[in-house]
Amino acid sequence: MNRFKLFIPLIIFVVLAVFLWRGLSIDPSYLPSALIDKPVPAFALPELHKPERVVTDKEFAGEPYLINVWATWCPSCRIEHPYLNKLAEQGVKIVGLNYKDEDEPARQWLTNYGDPYHTTIVDKDGRLGLDLGVYGAPETYVVDAQGIIRYKHVGVVDERVWRSKLAPLYNK
Repeated sequence: MNRFKLFIPLIIFVVLAVFLWRGLSIDPSYLPSALIDKPVPAFALPELHKPERVVTDKEFAGEPYLINVWATWCPSCRIEHPYLNKLAEQGVKIVGLNYKDEDEPARQWLTNYGDPYHTTIVDKDGRLGLDLGVYGAPETYVVDAQGIIRYKHVGVVDERVWRSKLAPLYNK
């Protein structure tokens, strides 16, 4: 029995090493979403450029689109914005979700950097973001023509992300 006690630290070390090795093999940018293969949550929120106009989830049915969560306070959003402009020029329908931001700086942002969004929804208090499971900006969701969320990407959308992850689902 005394000899067995000598091996306890070694056993603990091996178990910890296995857990750490497993942890290193997990993609840290992967954040699962409970909404994959479920409809976009119902919402009725103001439009950024026309605050008197209420936008609902029903307006976008019939064709695929992206929901891009962005804000003026988000430095990564500035990095991805030129690529979103490029996608919009290619005909990709992008719905902007201005997340926990102020309206006037957001309008100024789109004036200065270009407006890739088909529609920009204002989510000032973050309720739609909460319903979507937003961790922060930027995040992009691929929504099919039936209004079903097919994919969630956390982080900047660039050429590599578009070609490898988003485009295959968007074009399906």
